[in-house]
Amino acid sequence: GSSPHILAQRPATVGGHPTAMLDRQHPNILVTGTPGVGKTTFCEAVAEATTRVRHLEVSKLVKEKKLYKEWDDEMACSIFDEDMLCDELENCMEEGGCVIDFHSSGFLPEHWFDLIVVLRAETAVLYDRLERRHYPEAKIKQNVEAEIFQMCLDEAREAFGESDVQIWEVQHDSQEQLEEAVQRVRQFAENFKPA
Repeated sequence: GSSPHILAQRPATVGGHPTAMLDRQHPNILVTGTPGVGKTTFCEAVAEATTRVRHLEVSKLVKEKKLYKEWDDEMACSIFDEDMLCDELENCMEEGGCVIDFHSSGFLPEHWFDLIVVLRAETAVLYDRLERRHYPEAKIKQNVEAEIFQMCLDEAREAFGESDVQIWEVQHDSQEQLEEAVQRVRQFAENFKPA
């Protein structure tokens, strides 16, 4: 049959896409982590620190462009549609120079990214931040548990662990830690060279 032929062609593509897509001049960075770890704050700081990336807030995009099929009343959040979201992000990712934040990473194509930052927070810090957002108690508890069991970190490792993408685990409990990590990411972005 034709399968050996297809297998022989495989190396020329990454995740089923032509490698030509990888010639981006600026890096794409994914910032992931449990709600409340400070992803948006972190991304905004990174985008301010270097001209090489701009911030794309995925949860905002999901709301604005209605990239969801259903709404979870109990947890007061949308259940996003992975395909719709990937279609929406594709152009930006191909161009490069995007720092995007989202709590879920497993569905995103690995060839889109040059760096994955998984933000972590102490449970007490996380709890306070979520309380300030007036999250329902059940939602706070769910997110604190997700952080204790490092679900976002595991998801990122599972999604990107086999690829060449670097995964950085970054603690974000204080302004000091934030600034230090932003500088690390800024250096990564400034030193980025197209493949």
